[in-house]
Amino acid sequence: MSSGLFQYTRVWIPDPDEVWRSAEIIKDYKDGDSILHLKLEDETTTEYPIGPKHNQLPFLRNPDILVGENDLTALSYLHEPAVLHNLKVRFLESNHIYTYCGIVLVAINPYEQLHIYGEEVINAYSGQNMGDMDPHIFAVAEEAYKQMARDEKNQSIIVSGESGAGKTVSAKYAMRFFATVGGSANDTNVEEKVLASSPIMEAIGNAKTTRNDNSSRFGKYIQIGFDRRYHIIGANMRTYLLEKSRVVFQAEDERNYHIFYQLCASSSLPEFKDLALTSAEDFTFTSLGENIFIEGVNDAKDFKKTREAFMLLGVKESHQMSIFKIIASILHLGNVEICSERDGESCRISRDDPHLQHFSDLLGIELEQMEHWLCHRKLVTSTETYVKNMSRAQASNARDALAKHIYAHLFDWIVEHINKALHTSTKQHSFIGVLDIYGFETFEINSFEQFCINYANEKLQQQFNSHVFKLEQEEYMKEQIPWTLIDFYDNQPCIDLIEAKLGILDLLDEECKVPKGTDQNWAQKLYDRHTSSEHFQKPRMSNRSFIVIHFADKVEYQCDGFLEKNRDTVYEEQINILKASKFQLVADLFQDGKDVAAPPSSSKASRIKVRAAIPAPKAPNREHRKTVGHQFRSSLHLLMETLNATTPHYVRCIKPNDCKEAFSFDSRRAVQQLRACGVLETIRISAAGYPSRWTYPDFFNRYRVLMKKTDLAIGDKKLVCKKLLETLIKDPDKFQFGKTKIFFRAGQVAYLEKLRADKFRSACIKIQKTVRGWLQRIRYCKILKSAITLQRYGRGFLARRYAEHLRLTRAALICQKQYRMVHVRREYLRVRKAVVTIQAFTRGMFIRRLYFQFLLHHKATIIQKAVRGWLVRKKFMRARDAAIVIQCAYRRLHAKRELKQLKIEARSVEHFRKLNTGMENKIVQLQRKMDDQSKEYKNQNEQMVVVNKTLNTEVNKLNKELEVLRSRQGSGNELTSLREEVENLKAELEEAHVQRKRLEEEHSSEKHELEQVSVGNLVWLGVFSNSNSVFCPSDQELSVSQKEALLQTELNEERQRYQNLLKEFTRLEQRYDNLQEEFQPGHRRIPSNQSSLGSDSNYTSISMSEVGDTEDSIQQVEEMGLEKAAMDISLFMKLQKRVRELEQERKRLQTNLEKMEDLTMQGDSNVDYNILKRQELESENKKLKNDLNELRKAVADRASEGNSSNELQESYSLLLGQLKAANEELEVRKEEVLVLRTQIVSNSKQTETSNHIVSSRYVSAWTKNKKPVDNEEALQADHELRESKNRGQDWGYLNEDGELGLAYHGLKQVARLLEAQLQSQTRQYSDELEALHTQIELLRNDLEKKQEQLSQIVALSPEDKVEFSVQLEITRLTNENLDMKEMVEKLDKNERKLKKQLRIYMKKVQELEASQTMQPSRSRGELTRQVTVQRKEKDFEGMLEYHKDDEALLVKNLITDMKPNAVSATVPCLPAYILFMCIRHADYINDDQKVHSLLTATINAIKKVLKRNNNDFEMTSFWLANTSRLLHCLKQYSGDEAFMTQNTPKQNEHCLKNFDLAEYRQVLSDLSIQIYQQLIKVAEAIMQPMIVSAMLESDSIPSLAAVKPMGYRNRSSSMDCESGGPGSYTLEVLIRQLGQFYSIMGDHGLDPEIGQQVIRQLFYSINAVTLNNLLLRKDVCSWSTGMQLRYNISQMEEWLRGRNQHRQETVDTMLPIIQAAQLLQVKKKTSQDAEAICSLCTALSSPQIVKILNLYTPLNEFEERVTVSFIRDIQNRLPGHVNDSKQLLADTKHTFPVLFPYTPSQLSLETLHIPASLSLDFLNRV
Repeated sequence: MSSGLFQYTRVWIPDPDEVWRSAEIIKDYKDGDSILHLKLEDETTTEYPIGPKHNQLPFLRNPDILVGENDLTALSYLHEPAVLHNLKVRFLESNHIYTYCGIVLVAINPYEQLHIYGEEVINAYSGQNMGDMDPHIFAVAEEAYKQMARDEKNQSIIVSGESGAGKTVSAKYAMRFFATVGGSANDTNVEEKVLASSPIMEAIGNAKTTRNDNSSRFGKYIQIGFDRRYHIIGANMRTYLLEKSRVVFQAEDERNYHIFYQLCASSSLPEFKDLALTSAEDFTFTSLGENIFIEGVNDAKDFKKTREAFMLLGVKESHQMSIFKIIASILHLGNVEICSERDGESCRISRDDPHLQHFSDLLGIELEQMEHWLCHRKLVTSTETYVKNMSRAQASNARDALAKHIYAHLFDWIVEHINKALHTSTKQHSFIGVLDIYGFETFEINSFEQFCINYANEKLQQQFNSHVFKLEQEEYMKEQIPWTLIDFYDNQPCIDLIEAKLGILDLLDEECKVPKGTDQNWAQKLYDRHTSSEHFQKPRMSNRSFIVIHFADKVEYQCDGFLEKNRDTVYEEQINILKASKFQLVADLFQDGKDVAAPPSSSKASRIKVRAAIPAPKAPNREHRKTVGHQFRSSLHLLMETLNATTPHYVRCIKPNDCKEAFSFDSRRAVQQLRACGVLETIRISAAGYPSRWTYPDFFNRYRVLMKKTDLAIGDKKLVCKKLLETLIKDPDKFQFGKTKIFFRAGQVAYLEKLRADKFRSACIKIQKTVRGWLQRIRYCKILKSAITLQRYGRGFLARRYAEHLRLTRAALICQKQYRMVHVRREYLRVRKAVVTIQAFTRGMFIRRLYFQFLLHHKATIIQKAVRGWLVRKKFMRARDAAIVIQCAYRRLHAKRELKQLKIEARSVEHFRKLNTGMENKIVQLQRKMDDQSKEYKNQNEQMVVVNKTLNTEVNKLNKELEVLRSRQGSGNELTSLREEVENLKAELEEAHVQRKRLEEEHSSEKHELEQVSVGNLVWLGVFSNSNSVFCPSDQELSVSQKEALLQTELNEERQRYQNLLKEFTRLEQRYDNLQEEFQPGHRRIPSNQSSLGSDSNYTSISMSEVGDTEDSIQQVEEMGLEKAAMDISLFMKLQKRVRELEQERKRLQTNLEKMEDLTMQGDSNVDYNILKRQELESENKKLKNDLNELRKAVADRASEGNSSNELQESYSLLLGQLKAANEELEVRKEEVLVLRTQIVSNSKQTETSNHIVSSRYVSAWTKNKKPVDNEEALQADHELRESKNRGQDWGYLNEDGELGLAYHGLKQVARLLEAQLQSQTRQYSDELEALHTQIELLRNDLEKKQEQLSQIVALSPEDKVEFSVQLEITRLTNENLDMKEMVEKLDKNERKLKKQLRIYMKKVQELEASQTMQPSRSRGELTRQVTVQRKEKDFEGMLEYHKDDEALLVKNLITDMKPNAVSATVPCLPAYILFMCIRHADYINDDQKVHSLLTATINAIKKVLKRNNNDFEMTSFWLANTSRLLHCLKQYSGDEAFMTQNTPKQNEHCLKNFDLAEYRQVLSDLSIQIYQQLIKVAEAIMQPMIVSAMLESDSIPSLAAVKPMGYRNRSSSMDCESGGPGSYTLEVLIRQLGQFYSIMGDHGLDPEIGQQVIRQLFYSINAVTLNNLLLRKDVCSWSTGMQLRYNISQMEEWLRGRNQHRQETVDTMLPIIQAAQLLQVKKKTSQDAEAICSLCTALSSPQIVKILNLYTPLNEFEERVTVSFIRDIQNRLPGHVNDSKQLLADTKHTFPVLFPYTPSQLSLETLHIPASLSLDFLNRV
C-alpha cells in the first residue's frame, strides 16, 4: 500500500468525534517512515504516527466519481470509512435512505414521512430488475417475488435492526408491495386482511421506548402464501419472545403496550362503561413511565383502526368485548393494593378494594377465591398439602406474574385467530416470508431478554455469512474464475457456547430444576465451566454477571432475574380460578391443551408450544414444563430450518441518531450498527476476493482513452481489454478474466481511474499549451495592428486640426461682415415699423368714431318701427272684438225664435198621423196570417195524431227487433238509452260550443296580452341591442382563446370520465369472466337466442333503454368547430345533460300522435262520412218535427186565452214567423231525405258486389284524406257497413219510408262521431289552454326578472351598467338560442317520425293489395321477398339479402373466423360495409327483429374475437377500424341532416327508411372506445421492454458512451446477461416498432384522427416510462445521458414529421422528458442558473426537479457535482412554480380521452365487390 501514498493522495484517519476523518498527504511516504504528513479538510496540517505499536497505514479514499454510489460494493476501496462516508453523503446530501451493500439493502430511518411508497412507485418497480433502479424496499420485494415465480422456490426477506431503526415499517411496505402486485384473484380480499393484521399486532405488541415511539417488543415471521398464478391466497404468522415484563414495568419515559392506552382513551364510549376505566394515569401498569402520551399520536383514533381491523379479520363483536375486558382486568389487577401484616410474613387484600371487584367481574371469577390465593400459595409434598402465607413482596410478584401470564395467553389467542382469518383451504404453491426481528442489543444493564435477542442474531449472522460466501462462490464458478477459500468470520463457537450441551442455556435449565437454585449459583457454574472459552469472560469486579464476546461486540449480562424469567412461574391455584371463569373465552385461554400443544401453523410468542408425540399425563405441578429458554431455542431452530429452505433477502435498518431528528447522521451510532448488522462483514468478504467487476463492453467504453490506436482497430473488445490490462497492471493476481466480466482486486479500479485521469490531465495540459500559444500570437498581432492604426489616426488628427484653424479664421471675417450689416439693417427696420404703427392707430381712431354715429342712427330707426306697429295692431284688435260681440247677440235672438216655432208644431195632431201611417195595414195582415196558421195548426195536429199512432206501432216492432239485434251483436243499447244518449250528447255538444266560445275569448284575450308582452320584449330588446352590438364582439374577441381552451378542457374531462367508467366496467366484467371460468370449468354452450346481456365478453352489453345520443351531440358540436361552439357552450352542455329528457318527450309525443291517429281513423272514408251525414239529416228532420208540434201547441194555447193586447199580438206574430220558417225547412229536409235514401240504396248495392271494391274504396279514401289505414281497420269498417246495410233492410219494412230505422242507426253513428269530436276538441283546447297559461307565466316571470334587472341597472354606475347589460344580453340570447334549437330539433324529429310512419303504412297497403291479387307461394327453405309487388328488375341498390337461418354463418365467416390478411387486398373495412349492407336490407323490408338480431350478434362476436386475441395488435387494430367504420355508416345513412352534408345524391337514396338506430350507434361508440383502450394496452405491452433500453441505455451517439463501475446488484440473478436481455433494444428498434404500428393501422383503414390519438398515447407512455426510470436511476442522470436523450427525442420527432404526425399535442406529451434532458445539461452553479432552471422546467413538478438534481452524477473528474446549497436554492424558488404537482413519478396508466370524429365514406355501396374467399355465397345482391 505504501506505493500509493504519494503527495495529493487522500486518506482516512481515525477521529474520536466523527470516527473517520478525511485528509490529504502533503509529502510522499516512503517505507520505513514513522510519520505521515497530512493536511485536513480545514487546511490545518498534522503529523500522523505510523508503526507497529501505533497505527497502521491509513485507508485510501475513493475517487469523487465513486462517492454516492448506489451499491457499496462498487467502491474501489472497500473498508469501513468508505462505507460510512458513502452512506452519509447519500443520506444527508441526496436524501436517499436506501443503499445496496452486495445482497443487503441498508435502510436508514429518515424520521420523516417520505412520498416514495405510493402505488405509482410500486408500479415503477414491478417487473424491473434489481440493479436497474435505485435501491428501494420495493426492489427487494420485487426480486423475491420474481425469483419465486421463476425458480419456483420459497423466498424470505429478513428485516433486522435495533429498536427505532424502522424494521416494522420496512416489513409493512414489503407486505404492501406483495398485496398490490400479487392481489388475490377472487373477492376474498386476502391482501387487505394481511395488511389489516398490522394495526392489531402493533397495538398488542408495540410500545414506546426511549429509542422508538413504536418499537416492536416481539419478533414475527409472516408467511404470505401464493397459488400457481402467484396470487395471494393466505398468510400465516409466527411470533417470538414477547417482552412480558413490559406489562408490569416500564422504564422512565417509556410506555406499556399501545392497546392499554388506546382502551383508556376510548373509555368514554357507552359500550365501555362496564370496564370501569379512566385515564391511563390512574393505573399503575400504565403510569410507571411517567409519560402516557406520544407526540403526534392519537390513541383514540388508533383504537378505532384496531377495531376496524378486528372486524375485517372476522373477529366477532362479542369476542372483541371479551378481549377488551381481559385487557381492562389486567389494569385493574395492577391497582389491587396488597397490605402487609404486622408479622411481615403475611399479607392481605381489602375486600372493599374496587379494583379487585372489577377484576373479578370482568373475568367472571370468584372474588373470595382470587383474594385468598393472591396472598397464599399451596405447597404439595408426597404426603401432605400445605397452604402457606406469602409476604407482601412475594404476593406482588405473584400478582405481576399473573398479569404477564394473562397477557401472554391473550396475545397467543389473538395471533391464533389472525392466522385462522388468514388461513385458506386453497393449496399453497409457494410463499414469501417476511421476518421482522430484533437486532443486536446492548444496554447498560442487559438481562435475559437481551441474551435471547443476541443469541437469535448470532444464528441469523451465521446464516447470513454462509449465504454471502455461497453467492461469491457461485459467481466465481459462473465466470469460470479460479478461486481460493475466503477466510470469513465464523461465529459457530459463540453459538456452541450458548446452545451446546452444558452451554449457557443448558446450565440455566439445569439450575431452574434445582429446588433452591439461585442466580448466583448459576453464575458460578458458568465461571467453572466456560472460563477457558475464547467467547466467554468473567468481569473483574463482579460475581453476578458474565461477558459474551458476540460477533458485533462484547456484552455484559447481569445474572439477576435469569432463573425467574426462564421459569416463568405462575401459581397453579390462580390459573385454576381463571379456568373456572363463567366467560368461555377466559376459560379457553388457560386450558391444559394450550400449554401442551400449539397449532401447527404457528409458533406463538415466548410461549412456544411443541406437540408431543404421545400425550403426557397431567403433571401435578408446573415444574416439568419446558422453560422459556428451551422453547425459544426450539422455535429459533424451526425458524432457521425455514430460512435455510428458502432464498433469503436481507434488509438492515440503521438508526441514524438517538434524538429522532429528521435527516441527522451520527457517525458513531451508525458505525456501531453497521458492525452489528453484518454489513461490514459483507464488505470484508467482498474485499477478500474480487469486489470490482466490469463487463467487457463497459470496460472498453470507460478506458478506451488508455488504449492505443492499433488496439482500437481490433474488432474483438475482449482481446483489446486483455491487452490493455496486461500492459497497465503487471501483477496478474490483481485481476481475472471471466466469461462476461473482468474481476479486480480492491484498489485496482481506483488505480485505473488514476491512470485515466492522468491521461486526461496530460491531454488537457497539451490542449492548454497549444491554446495559450495561439492566444498569445493572436494578442501580439492585435497589438501590432493597433499601434499602426494609432499612428495613422494621430497624424491625420494633426492635419485636420491645422485645416480647421484656417477655416475658423476665414469664418471669423465673414461673421464680422455679416454682423455689422445685420446691425444697421435692424436699426432701420425698427424706425420704419414705429412710424407705420403710429399711422395705423390714428386712422383707426377716426374710422371708429364715424362707425358709432351710423350705429346710433340705425337703432333709433328700429325702435320707431316697433312702436308704430304696436299701436296699429292694438287698434285693430279692439275693432274685431266689438264686431264678434254684435254677431253673437244677433244669432242668439234668431235661434230663440226658431225653437219656439218648433215647439208649437210638435203639439199638433197631424204629426201623429204621419208617424202612424201604415200601422193599421200591418195589423190586418198579421191577423190574416194568424188565422191561416191556426188552420194549418189544426191540420198538422190531426196528422200528428196519426203519426203518433203509427210511431207507437213502430216502437213495439223496434223493441222486438232490438231483442233480435241484442242476440246478434252480444251487446246493444235500448232505444230509450239511445235517446237519452243522444240528448246527453246534444247537451254536451252545446256545452262544448259554449266552452269553445269561452276558450276562444280567453285565447283572444291571452293572445292580446301576449302581444303586449311581446311588444314589451321587443322594446326591451331594442334597449339592449345597441349596447350588445357595440360591446359583445370585442368581448368575444378578447375571450375567444380562453373560451376555446375552457371548451377543450371541459370536453376532454367529460370524455375522460366517460371512458374511465367504460374502462372500469371492462375491468370488472373481465374479473367476473375470470371468476366464471374459475368456478365453471369446461365447455359451456351459449344459447343462440341469448341477448347481449348474457354474453361472456368483457365489454358493455346492449341496453336500449339506457342509451342516449350523447356521442352524436358531441359530434355535432365538434363539427361546428371550437370557434363557433365557443358562444354555444351552454347549448352543448345542456343538450348533453337533457338527452334523457328529450327522449322522454319524444316518447310522449309519439304516444299522443298514435292517439290522434286512432281518433282520426274513425272518419277516414267517404262512405262512412256520407252514411253519417244522411243519418244526421234524418235525426235533424225528426227534431224539426218535434219542434213544429211544440210550436203549434203553444200557439193554440195562446189563442185560446184570447188575449188581444199588444204583447199577445207581438208574440203571436213572432210564433207565426217561426212556424213558417220551420215549415219551409221541413220541406227542404224531406227532399234531402228522399235523395239520401236513394243514395243509401245504391251504395248498399255497390257494397254487395265485391270485397275488393270495398278495399279499393278505403284505399281511395285514404289517399284523399292523406291518413294511413290499416288492413284490420279496413276489414272492420267493411263488416260494420254490411251490418248497417242489413239493419237498414230489416228496419225498412217497419214503415213505408224507413225513417225510424234510419234515424236509430244514424243517431248511433252520430253519437260516436260527436263523442270522438268532443273528446278531441276538449283535449286540443285543454292543451292549448295549458300551453298558453304556461307561456303567460313564463313571460310574466321573464318580465319580472327584467324589471328587477332594470332596477339593478338604474342603481349602477354608467360603466357597470354597460357591463351588466352586456352580460344580461349574452345570457338572454344564449337561452333563446337554446330554446329555438330545442324546438327545431323537436320538430325535425317529429317530422322524421311521421315520414317514416307514412312509409310504413304505404308498405302495408301495398302488401295488402299484393296479397289480395297474388297467391302466396313460398316453399320451406327457399328465400323469397316479403314485398312481392310486380316490378321491373332494378340495378344493384347496395343491399345484401340473407336468410334468417344463415345469420350465424354470416357472423362466423365475417367476424369469428375472419383474418385481417384475408381482406388485405380489398377495400379497407370491407366487413363493416358488408354488415351495413345486410342491415340496410333488413331495414328495407321493415324487419325489426332481424335488425336487432344481426346487430346484437355482430357486437357480441366482435367482443369474443377481441377477448380471444387480447394480445394481438393487428387483430385489435383491424376490428377497431371496422367497428368505427360501421359506426360512421350508421351515422352517414341515418337520414339525419347533420350527417348528410357530405353525401352524394346516390348515398342519400341509400339512407335507412324505417328504423332509427341511434341507440345502436351509442353501443358501437362504447365498443369502439373499449377496443381503442385494448389497442393502447397491447401496444404499450409490446413497447414496454423496449423503451428504457432504447431511450436511456442504447448508444445512439457512441462517442458519448461513459460507464461507471458496477456493484453487486448489477449482476443480480434476476438479470439474464447472456440472452441479450433489455440491452438488445436500440432506438431504431423502437422507431421500427412505432412504424409497424402506424402501417398496420393505415392498412386496416383506421381513421387518421384515431391513428393520431394512438400515436399521441404511445408517445405519452414512452415519456412516462422513460421519465420514471430516469427519476429512479442514479447511473443515467448525467450530462452524456441528457445529450443521448435529446438526440433520441429528435429522432422521434423526425419520425413524426416523416409521417405527417408532428402535431403540437403529440410533441407536448414528450415535454417533461425533453426538459429533464435539458436539466441534465444546463449549468448548475449560480443563482442565475437556478432561476433559469425554474423558468425552463415548466412541465416537471418540484419533486421531479429536486430528484434529478440529487441524482445527477458526474461520469468524469472534470464534471462538478450539484452542491447541496444549489439544490436548497432551487427548493426555495419552486413554491411558485408553474407545475404545482407534488407527484414524483408520472402516471404510466393515464390515458387521454379518445374522440371518434365523424368521417363519412366516399365509397358507393353499389360498387362494392365481395371476394369469393370470404365464402359468402348465400348473400344475394339487391
